[in-house]
Amino acid sequence: MSERKNSLAVQRIDALLDENSFVELGSGITSRNTDFNLDQANTPSDGVVTGHGLIDGNLVFVYSQDPEVCGGSIGEMHAKKITNIYRMAVKMGAPVIGILDSTGVRLQESYDALEAIGSIYQEAVSASGVIPQIVAVYGKCGGGLSVLAGVSDFTFVSDKGSLFLNAPDAIPGNNKDAVNNADPKFQFENTGIVDAIGTEDELSAKIRELVTILPGSNLEDGCYDECLDDLNRASEGLEDKRLDPAAFAEEISDNHLFIETKKAFAKSMTTGFIKLDGATVGVVGNKEKCLKCDKEFSTELTADAVRKAADFVRFCDAFDIPVLTLTNVAGYEKSIAAEGALPKALASFAAALASATVPKVNLITKEAFGTAYILMNSKSVGADLVLAYPDADMGIMDAAAASKIIAGDNSLAESFAETQSGIGNAIRRGYIDRVVNFADTRKYLIAGFEMLATKQVDENYRKHSTK
Repeated sequence: MSERKNSLAVQRIDALLDENSFVELGSGITSRNTDFNLDQANTPSDGVVTGHGLIDGNLVFVYSQDPEVCGGSIGEMHAKKITNIYRMAVKMGAPVIGILDSTGVRLQESYDALEAIGSIYQEAVSASGVIPQIVAVYGKCGGGLSVLAGVSDFTFVSDKGSLFLNAPDAIPGNNKDAVNNADPKFQFENTGIVDAIGTEDELSAKIRELVTILPGSNLEDGCYDECLDDLNRASEGLEDKRLDPAAFAEEISDNHLFIETKKAFAKSMTTGFIKLDGATVGVVGNKEKCLKCDKEFSTELTADAVRKAADFVRFCDAFDIPVLTLTNVAGYEKSIAAEGALPKALASFAAALASATVPKVNLITKEAFGTAYILMNSKSVGADLVLAYPDADMGIMDAAAASKIIAGDNSLAESFAETQSGIGNAIRRGYIDRVVNFADTRKYLIAGFEMLATKQVDENYRKHSTK
């Protein structure tokens, strides 16, 4: 155990892991640098505690920066301890959890410290898509260290933490009282990095819950547990809950478990994890209404929403987690800003879905119009199974609008709706596989994903998509 076994860094690890499961590694390491009176006696563990332990019996590797030793700053040996933890986690196929509380790069070590933080970037990027990466910002996380929060798959920030690239007062024309970009709430709502904010105890509970629903690595073929819920349980209230994918996902999931990600960012798109017959499934859905907060959202796709969805789909595909999309989309956001941002974001989303080889099921819950529908996991971009509700509506565009384009008036609206729109025409053309009723939704989704469990895809050789 560390020379500072009662330090805040160790206490945070103990609060996160199963009782008495933490095994520290590298406790005797200190700084090698002696410039500016930086002697070894003042740098126990070189400001970071590292090791491994268990969360609900699952192996995890963890590092926790110690703000009481050189402010938790990153120096040569500090970084070596973290990179060693990354390498071990990759070898063992287990998640890495970093608890960040640091003043940044250690000034006394200059170039050595700069290269040291670069080595952490290298290991984190190399491990991306191989093992899940989670960071918890419990203190300061600024400057270059904030890049690690961006590289990680999931980021949690405590109500006493701060996450920023540039400090508020360092931004020309700004200060902390005007826009505090280091504030957890700002980061939660605006950056697309933060999954949750709260007290350290609340976040420890959320991280523990997240770890139990994820595979340890990309070699585990997804994540499966015993299902203790009724596979044929009737889904209740989905007529209203389909407007809110979070409420919808909670209703259909085993034992009503839903873990939402990036909840406060791009609220018109919901992402998160559920369980279906014990298997972890990723959910992506258009949000028209928040039932708990009674707020309404546009069903037009925005740049932030599709970026959020694309990142989530890529994570699911990397770890063999099947994807369920809940489609209720009317078109694209209409603004000058959207014109500048949407095309690139939409291309990224299309690439993420089209290249994902995991089982993909699409459920049209209410509306599906135009190419926005196509991008929400249609047959043409790779959906293995497309379901729809009986009262769902879909088409190339609204029938009245189509008639005005074709005939200059509404004279063809009825005919266009009858022959070119609606789920009936989509079914006849093979674009919808089955119409399901609300109560049987859970049953049919479980059956669909079970059918797709042995899916195999032969891919053309390439290094990666450019989108």
